[in-house]
Amino acid sequence: QYVPVKGDHVIGIVTAKAGDVFRLDVGGSEPASLSYLAFEGATKRNRPNVQVGDLVYGQFVVANKDMEPEMVCIDSSGKSSGMGLIGQDGFLFKVSLGLIRKLLAPKCEIIQELSQLYPFELVLGMNGRIWVKAKTVQQTLIIVNILEACEYMTAEQRKQALAKLSGN
Repeated sequence: QYVPVKGDHVIGIVTAKAGDVFRLDVGGSEPASLSYLAFEGATKRNRPNVQVGDLVYGQFVVANKDMEPEMVCIDSSGKSSGMGLIGQDGFLFKVSLGLIRKLLAPKCEIIQELSQLYPFELVLGMNGRIWVKAKTVQQTLIIVNILEACEYMTAEQRKQALAKLSGN
């Protein structure tokens, strides 16, 4: 089970709207809260269009055992910096926290190798959730399968699998 940590970037699923706050399932023991004002350009009049079931990529600003975890989708200067609502037509799946750390490491070979296969969008959450979207559903699922298998493959096995897929 994921334990929220201040500063972690995670993918949450909107489970409820309560007044000015959205409730998000982040895979922890309790839901996280996200104010509608915690989006770039949001004001009392200009609210973000967030619905129950939407995926949100955000960052924890409050995360300790005595308080409800609280997320935002803006950095300290009020910019979204890639955070916010995630597109509707990708694929969300869960992997181990160890694999997420491996994928988030700078110069991650796995992602560099995959990006030579197809163009795709990728969102990695520290809570073990990955969202991916390629041009077609088939390409998306191939990328999902490779990412899931990476955990148990050596670099050599991975290169062989990717070579088969790219037809080399």
